Parts: sequence; C-alpha cells; structure tokens
Amino acid sequence: MNEALLISNLLLWVAVLALGAVVLALVRQVGVLHERVQPVGALVTREGPQIGERAPEMSLVDLGEREVRVGGESAAAGDTLLFFLSPTCPVCESLLPTVRRVAGEQQPPARVILASDGDPEEHRDYVRRHDLGALPYVLSGALGMTYQVAKLPYAVLIDAQGILRAKGLVNTREHVESLFEARRLGVASMQEYLERHDERRRAAGGGGA
Repeated sequence: MNEALLISNLLLWVAVLALGAVVLALVRQVGVLHERVQPVGALVTREGPQIGERAPEMSLVDLGEREVRVGGESAAAGDTLLFFLSPTCPVCESLLPTVRRVAGEQQPPARVILASDGDPEEHRDYVRRHDLGALPYVLSGALGMTYQVAKLPYAVLIDAQGILRAKGLVNTREHVESLFEARRLGVASMQEYLERHDERRRAAGGGGA
C-alpha cells in the first residue's frame, strides 16, 4: 500500500516537472513569436516625396475659406499631420478621434490637416456630422497626386522645418502612433527600425532560427 502511494507520488512529481518544462518552452516560444510579429507600424509606400526630403510647398484654401499652407517652414513649433480621408471610408471615420487625440498628445501638439477631394457639399455635411469645423479641411486633387495617395486612410508627417518625416497607410491607432515614433527614433519607418534592430542582434551573435 505504502509502496503504491510512493510510486503514485513519484509519478505525480514527474508529471508536474514535465508540465513545468513544457510551460517554460511555450513561454519562450511566445516571446520569440512576439518579437517576430510585433506591430510594424504604418505601411510606407515608395511613391511620392521621400522621407527626409523637403515636402512640396502648397498654398490651399479649406472648406471654411481659410488659407492653409502645406510644406515649407511653419510658424508653429510642432509637426503637421496630413490625414487623407473620404466620407465613404469607414476606417477613416473610425480613426478620426484617434488622429486628433494622438496629434494632441505630442509635445508640442501636432497640427492636423484633413485632406480629400470630391463634392464640397458632401464634405461640409461630413464636417458638420463629425464636428470637424475647428480643423483645416482641404479638397485638393493636386495634394493627393503630389503624395501619390492611392489608398485610404493615408497620413503624412511633416516637421516644422518642412521636412517629410514619416508617411504611410494607417488603419489603427498603432499605425498613427508609429509615424511619430519613427520621427522620434530618426528612422523612415518602424519597419526600418526593426530591421536595424534584427541586424544588430545578428551581428552580436544573438540571432536565432
């Protein structure tokens, strides 16, 4: 009886230790997978002005008949975030509060310019429905062509000196935040930053299969 109980306890401990080893292995794999599939930020496109170049200077008029300057040195201390959208784009609509919030969280706050093209009355109705009257809202096919915007929502980050710092397709808050993070890190995109990180790790002998 005692011998059977001893064997039973021994087998139980073996099972517990084996389970612990499996859990540790899974935790390690989760960590590896997290590094490999972590968010890479906004999808940068090759078309249009390149990151690090001076943004084209354009003088436009918004829906409120206000002059809006895009590019060139700005009197404002902060960056300018161009957000290309459409009233028929559900993702654009869902991202509007995020764009305003993320831009406002910067130090100093970034200026947001909304950009699109099409029927002015449709856009004025969109502005009223979403309480966007305080933001510059420009309708300019030329602006979209300048930045070669083919898909929406799309964002461009320009610093106060008129230099293009980041750009790309943005579908989530993380994508919007990645534009400012790339600018802070001094890279064209978070993809570039992660590639550099992986290269340094491999060079240091820390790379793995």
